[in-house]
Amino acid sequence: MYKKILVAYDFDNSFNNVPKELVRLTSGSAESEITVFNVITESELQTSVKYNDIHFEQLAKTKGKVIKPFIDELEQLGLNVTVKFGTGNIRNTILEEIEEHDYEIIVMSNKRSKPDIKNVLGNVTHKIANHAHIPVLIIK
Repeated sequence: MYKKILVAYDFDNSFNNVPKELVRLTSGSAESEITVFNVITESELQTSVKYNDIHFEQLAKTKGKVIKPFIDELEQLGLNVTVKFGTGNIRNTILEEIEEHDYEIIVMSNKRSKPDIKNVLGNVTHKIANHAHIPVLIIK
């Protein structure tokens, strides 16, 4: 059973299989904490500010609304969930989050909503799997 789990959320991937795996990882324990973490890239943030005058806080709030059905599903399963947003280089920001908060495992989805991608693992998933010092569970 894991007590501190980081779910690296990517809006381009499908997270349909993740909830049941999180229940398994936590063994249904109310003590377990799951942090759903999304990184807003620097280029996305710059574009948002430049063209729409939408800054990080407002962009995170908008993305929070999009992610809400996933969070609601996790909460309905009895999981203790927190949503967090960061900004910067995706790989570096995720690795910094792992280092700063003593997570025990990171969960990533690798089921692309765009099936024409050639690589088995996405670029970020591959880099996190190679550089993280904790277990990485990649769910298809």
